[in-house]
Amino acid sequence: MSLRPLTGIRVLDFSKVLAGPLCGQYLGELGADVIKIEPPDTGDDTRSWFPQKEGISATYLAVNHNKRSLGLNLKHPGSRDVVKRLVENADVVLQGFGGRTGEKLGVDDATLRAINPRLIYVEVSGYGREGPKGNDPGYDVMLQAFSGMLATMGEPGGGFARASFSPIDMSTGMYAMSGVLAALLERGRTGKGTYLEVSLLDTALGLMSYPIQNFWQSGKLPQRMGTGHPAMAPYQAFEAKDGPMMIGVGNDAQWKRFCEAAGLQDIVADPDFATNAARVANFDRIVAIVQERVRKNTVAEWLALLAPASVPCSPIHTVAQALAHPQVATRGLIEETQHPVLGTLQQVGLPVRFDGAPREAARTPPLLGEHTEEILREAGYADADIAALRAAGTIA
Repeated sequence: MSLRPLTGIRVLDFSKVLAGPLCGQYLGELGADVIKIEPPDTGDDTRSWFPQKEGISATYLAVNHNKRSLGLNLKHPGSRDVVKRLVENADVVLQGFGGRTGEKLGVDDATLRAINPRLIYVEVSGYGREGPKGNDPGYDVMLQAFSGMLATMGEPGGGFARASFSPIDMSTGMYAMSGVLAALLERGRTGKGTYLEVSLLDTALGLMSYPIQNFWQSGKLPQRMGTGHPAMAPYQAFEAKDGPMMIGVGNDAQWKRFCEAAGLQDIVADPDFATNAARVANFDRIVAIVQERVRKNTVAEWLALLAPASVPCSPIHTVAQALAHPQVATRGLIEETQHPVLGTLQQVGLPVRFDGAPREAARTPPLLGEHTEEILREAGYADADIAALRAAGTIA
């Protein structure tokens, strides 16, 4: 069984879509009791996203394991007492409302930490809460564009290419988790909570840190290079006889081994190609030479030649091919839970492994409001109180 170091920690997850929910999912996998608080009529925005199976969104499933669901109408005055009771015994709050919505709903940092000064309050925003864009909504692709990331992706002379998997949202969730863990350690020393802020803008620029440093030191803007690399060559996708593959010659020792394995001994010591600096200076020429050679063999033949020579190489897999590879099974990363509608459900677990144990999800993704009564009873509500909240429209 994997470690559960956060057992006994309670998280109230008011966040939605990807960043905050992923943080909550990972905290739950580490043992925290995560309560997902969502509108009782619609739930998290991603519940309506496609693709769906049996009316359940795949995107929602991807970032909402390890939680219980409380359907609560935060716009209803009766929700304030529910939130207060939950916050009194909570350790962490995740919140990702736009602008000043948190204040309007009574779930902002000042309000909740006045109830519980030990609370670690995490706010997820697009651009941060200060500055000229402090109230603007944040979307992954908009931050790819705003941060300069999108300007570096795509084919030379061609169109831009969006990173397909929302890396800024997902990375923001991971940074939020690391911040929560640090804040919990600090609270253990001081007894005090904290206001912890993550933004998609900060994440995007953090992910771009080495292209930014390259720009500062060279004065040259990063360019779109397809799969190529601005500092190494040959280091990109090539077309083999039966399909594409990646080859990455990362240093001059690998260059020598690559030339030996590929039968390119005639250029290994050529002054135009002998060093990485020379190959980058003659980028188009070396790429053309390597491409001409690569197309003469199949991907499997190249893997058999290059892997024993310790030259980095890989087939370009589809998602299905990657998941089917025995190395993925070896890592114990894919978890299984039993979902009340979908049955056996697979999930990618926390990408951290403790003592060689396989990853394990604590709970399957909850149905909307699945645990509402259970959570309210734990908070001290009697059945009559719960019925009154339902009749008033505070809960579903």
